[in-house]
Amino acid sequence: MKILILLFIIFLSLPIQAQVTNRYDVVITEIMADPTPQVGLPNAEWIELKNTSSIAVNLQGWRVGDGSGVSGPIPAFVLQPDSFVLVTTSSAVAALSQFGRTVAVTSFPSLDNDGELIYLRSAQGNTIHGVEYSVDWYQNAVKREGGWSLEMIDTKNPCTGMNNWKASVHPAGGTPGKKNSVDGISTDASPPALKRAYATDAYTLILFFDEPLDSLSASSVSKFTILPGISIVSAIPIGPLFNTVQIKTGTSLIPGLVYTVTASNVADCKGNPIGIIKTTEVGLAQIVEKNDIVINEILFNPKPDAYDYVEFYNRSNKVIDVSKLSIANKNTAGIIGSIKNITDLPFLIFPGAYFVVTEDANSLSINYLVKNNDRVFSLSSLPSFPDNAGTVVLLNAQGIVIDEVKYDDDWHFDLIANDDGVALERIDPDGKSQDKSNWHSAASTAGYGTPGYQNSQYKQTGGGNAIIEISPKVFSPDNDGRDDIATFSYNISQSGYLANIFIFDASGRQVRHLVKNDLLGSKGSWNWDGLGEQGRKLLIGTYIIYTELFNLDGKKQRFKNTIVLARRLN
Repeated sequence: MKILILLFIIFLSLPIQAQVTNRYDVVITEIMADPTPQVGLPNAEWIELKNTSSIAVNLQGWRVGDGSGVSGPIPAFVLQPDSFVLVTTSSAVAALSQFGRTVAVTSFPSLDNDGELIYLRSAQGNTIHGVEYSVDWYQNAVKREGGWSLEMIDTKNPCTGMNNWKASVHPAGGTPGKKNSVDGISTDASPPALKRAYATDAYTLILFFDEPLDSLSASSVSKFTILPGISIVSAIPIGPLFNTVQIKTGTSLIPGLVYTVTASNVADCKGNPIGIIKTTEVGLAQIVEKNDIVINEILFNPKPDAYDYVEFYNRSNKVIDVSKLSIANKNTAGIIGSIKNITDLPFLIFPGAYFVVTEDANSLSINYLVKNNDRVFSLSSLPSFPDNAGTVVLLNAQGIVIDEVKYDDDWHFDLIANDDGVALERIDPDGKSQDKSNWHSAASTAGYGTPGYQNSQYKQTGGGNAIIEISPKVFSPDNDGRDDIATFSYNISQSGYLANIFIFDASGRQVRHLVKNDLLGSKGSWNWDGLGEQGRKLLIGTYIIYTELFNLDGKKQRFKNTIVLARRLN
C-alpha cells in the first residue's frame, strides 16, 4: 500500500515538473534593487515571480542568475496559476514573509542599483525569463534614488522591456506578493529592429535586436543575408534575453571590408514580424593605431545640471571596436590617469563614423541635437575635464595613446561672452590635434554642439581631391574590336596615394579584386576585360565599381561607379 501511495505522489508531481519547458510560463514581475532609503518595505533586495500559465509549477531546482553567476537552487515550492512568490536571501525571509509567500536561495544575486541583467532558469537549465533593467525604467527622478520597486505593467506581455515597466505607485514603495500597483495593459504592435552586429571571428557574427525574438523565427537561415558574397550556415538565438542571434557563415570575412547584414520577416516574441527589411554593417575589427581615431569635439564647460562630452571620429579605413578603447585625462605633471573603458560590449565603428562619450545620454539629447543615440556611450563618471584647461586622452587596449588634446578655454571664439555649454570643434580631422588654429567654437546655428555628426566648423584643408571616370559606360567584352575593354581613369591632386578597386555584381557579390594597393601618380588608368576572378566569364548586367584611395597618413576617399556589361548580337 505504501508503494502505491508513493507511486501516486510521484505520478502527480510529474506533470508539474515536466510542464515547465516554455519561456514566459513564469516571469519576473517586480524587482527591488535599491531598498534604501526605506519607504515602507523591509531593507532587503528581492524579486517577485508570477505563474502566468494555467498549470501549477514546481520551482524546485530553479535558479536566479545575473551577469556574475547563478544562485543556489530554489527549494521545493509549487507556484499555482496566477500566483506570486518572492525570492530573496535567507536573512530577509522573515521580514518579507508578512507580505507574501517567500523562498530563499543561497548566493542570491546582488541587484545593482543602476541596472543589470537578471534571469530565471528552470531545473532543466532552460531560460524562462530575463530582464535587463536600468534606472531609466523607473521613469521618475525621485524614485530611482531608492526605496521603490520596479513593477511590470502587463504580465501577459513580458518581453517588451522598458515600455512595460515603471516605478511602483504603492505608498509602501512596492507590492511584494500581490498584483502590481501599475498593473494594466501594455500592447506591443511594433516589429523588432536590427540595431547592430559584430564579428567574433571570421566565421561568426552576433546580431543585436532591440527586443526579444521568437526563437523559431530567428533560427531560420533564410531570414538573413550578408553581402557581398557571404553564405550563412546557421542562425541561433542567444539567451537569456533572446535579443541576439549568432550567425555562422560558410565564407570567411575579409579584413578591411565592410559587409551589409540584412534581416527580413524575423518576428519578436509577440509574433510581430519585421515588415521592412532592416540592415546594418559589420566587419572584422582591426587593431587601433595612433590617429586612427581622433578626438573631434570637446564640451568641457557644460551648462548647469548638464554634463561634459567628448566626440571621436574614425578617420581611418579600419573597422574599430569601441570596447577596445579607453578615455582618460592627464594631471598637472602630465601623468595619464582616471582611465575609463568606454564600453564592455563589442561595438563597431566604421570608417567615417562618429561616437560620443558622456555621463548622461538623456541630458545630452535635451541640450543638443543627437542624430544617432546608439552611438552615445554613457559612463557612470567621466575623467575630470576642468572648465579652464585640461587634457583628453584616448587609449587603445594596450594602453597606447591613440590621440590626445590639451585644450584651453582661450581656444574659444573671442566674441563668445559665455562659453557655458559651447563645445570646441575640430576643424579638420586630418589636421594636427594640438594646433589651436584647428579648433573653433561650435556654431550658434548648430546649437553650440554637434555630438555624433559632422562638426559645424568642419573644413577639410588637406586637399587630395580625386576624380574617377569610367569609359565607356556600356562595354561588350566579346573581342569584336568595339568597346571590348572598360577603362577606369583617375586624376588626383596629391601624391602618395594608393588604390584598391573591387567589382561587385548587382546583387552585391564581389566578382573581381581588380587593383590591389597600387601606388598612384597624379593621373593614370586601369583596364578591365570584363572577366571575373580566375578569368571567369561574367553574365551581362550592371556592375558596381568600388574604388578606394588612401595614403599612409590615414586620408581616404571612396568612389562608387556603375558600368553595364553587354554582348552584341551577331
